Amino acid sequence: MHTIWKGSISFGLVNIPIKLHSATEDRDVKLRTLHKDCHSPIKYEKVCPVCNVEVKPEQIVKAYEYTKGKFVVLDDEELEKLKKDNEDKAVEIIDFVKMEEIDPIYYDRSYYMSPGENGGKAYSLLRKALAEAGKVGIAKIMIRSKEQMAVIRVLENTLVMETIHFPDEVRSSQDVPNVPEEDKVTKKELDTAILLIDQLTTEFDASKYTDEYRTALLDLIESKRSGQEVVTSAEKEVKANVTDLMAALQASIDQTKPANKEPVKKKRAAAKPKLKKEA
Repeated sequence: MHTIWKGSISFGLVNIPIKLHSATEDRDVKLRTLHKDCHSPIKYEKVCPVCNVEVKPEQIVKAYEYTKGKFVVLDDEELEKLKKDNEDKAVEIIDFVKMEEIDPIYYDRSYYMSPGENGGKAYSLLRKALAEAGKVGIAKIMIRSKEQMAVIRVLENTLVMETIHFPDEVRSSQDVPNVPEEDKVTKKELDTAILLIDQLTTEFDASKYTDEYRTALLDLIESKRSGQEVVTSAEKEVKANVTDLMAALQASIDQTKPANKEPVKKKRAAAKPKLKKEA
């Protein structure tokens, strides 16, 4: 597994040399753009629109546009010094919190952490301490010229670092347009919706979810590559456009109802159903 970062994590006076390894990978099928007439790959050249000339890499500088058409130019040396000043610092766990207190909207990317040289014992100590306390660590780290907040937690027998967004990077839900101020639903609609949720509730098993589009795309590519005739699968039945909320809920329940089980009895008819609030 490729190492993408080396450094150390500290909490209190405990210092742990660690290595980071990407825990996920992009499995998207990459498609190239070709010239339709000759099937040659298209080049994307960097051209100055004012001078109308191609710009070479050594002629390019970085800048921040603080207002339309006005820039502050930043030298590579200045940026490199900022980067080095931050990367040279050890990553310190600032706080310990309960994981359920962090909303999933903050999460960004996941990395596995392995101990560096002579770091095995301290690594084991942090792993066991987090597991026993039921907490996760909050830290800051510099990765690829960007300072990141991070959550350090235990997954099975491995420490995992989850980079998370800073608060000012998460847009406020108050800015989402057309969100109803209050719930205008009837008790019958709510009871039926909860019944549907109950019927669809199961234990999470990641292995049963697959990227159907990617699989179909790869099958199509392989079929064309091997010279076979491409066939189109039968179209799925077009579902009726059900506009009535109760009718849509009931139709959903009918579709998900197990064939070999008796219908689920309604247990919430007498009292007003309560939705369990997630932490």
